[in-house]
Amino acid sequence: MDDRRWRRRHGAQKDRRTAAGLWKAFRHSPFFAATALVLILPIAAGSFAGFYTYAFADPTPRSVPVALVGARDTAHSEAFVAGMEKALGARLVVRRFDTYRQALTAVEEQQVFAVLDARPDGFELTVSGASGASVAQALTQAAPREAAGAGIAVSVRDAKPLQRGDPRGLALFYITLAAVIIGFAGANQLSVNATGLNAGERIAFTGAYALLGAFVVIAVVDWTLHAITLPFPRSWLILALTMFVSGMVFTMFNTLLGRWAIAPTWGLMVVLGSPSSGGFVSWPLLPSALGLLGQWLPPGASISAQHTAVYFPGHQHVMPYLVLGAWALLSCTVFLLWRHRHPAGRPGPEPARRPRIRPLPPGRGQ
Repeated sequence: MDDRRWRRRHGAQKDRRTAAGLWKAFRHSPFFAATALVLILPIAAGSFAGFYTYAFADPTPRSVPVALVGARDTAHSEAFVAGMEKALGARLVVRRFDTYRQALTAVEEQQVFAVLDARPDGFELTVSGASGASVAQALTQAAPREAAGAGIAVSVRDAKPLQRGDPRGLALFYITLAAVIIGFAGANQLSVNATGLNAGERIAFTGAYALLGAFVVIAVVDWTLHAITLPFPRSWLILALTMFVSGMVFTMFNTLLGRWAIAPTWGLMVVLGSPSSGGFVSWPLLPSALGLLGQWLPPGASISAQHTAVYFPGHQHVMPYLVLGAWALLSCTVFLLWRHRHPAGRPGPEPARRPRIRPLPPGRGQ
């Protein structure tokens, strides 16, 4: 054995005995990723359970916008509102309207959740199940109890009930959650099984499975199960955009963080996005921080757009579409700018080599 090989072998053995050498060996072994997952997965489980419990375990109203029509300053209307607040344990944000029709327009615009019509013989409470089933249920249960205790007559009706196949109003939450999960799962599978796609092709295939996936979701939920009637063109595009955004968010994190992209994607889209979306529990019943956060995340924007398209088609708001569009633009831009860092993709053509000109030996070419 020559001197150089002996020094290389014994130097490597000595290096492995040092702390830096041990860390280097561990860092490049399969045990590093396995250990990281052992630490990350319990944190993910705790975060998931914590956020969902925080949002859904005890949903109670905090601040509920309602419309008041009729007597403006009578003592019995103020006493009834105060009693309702006490029964709900929440503040009723009262907006006064001159006519009942104006108040119903505010319901259609999703500015208020109910209309309280003060009449000489009592009150009529008009709720909107489509605006928020949980809020409508809380108001419907509290109003008769408070009216009976105060000796006031009250009647309750639902001006905008939920569809028959979706009595709890959860279908939109479920189809949105499906679009979110399949969106980033599909992007993950493209990264693993279609490594040869370049940047433009990856975006195109993400859009393709988003369009087809959204179509199949509507075909199953609406046309096969008849759980909820969806306005096809608008609901299809909302679901497809949601699935595309979810896929591109994963692709963006995959570009920035490589194989660990699933962690921030899951945290943003499922752990934070779904509980704060208002799809499972209406936003007045969510903790205020989650309700505020949800409107800026893709799941919340998607459910808001879908909810309005299904139940309030004449009063569509542009904000949810702007949020979804902004996330799509951000994720695509980051991916395209740093696409060279993405773990997949095929190399471009090698530049043509210029012929090497060798000098002629002395005495030739003369």
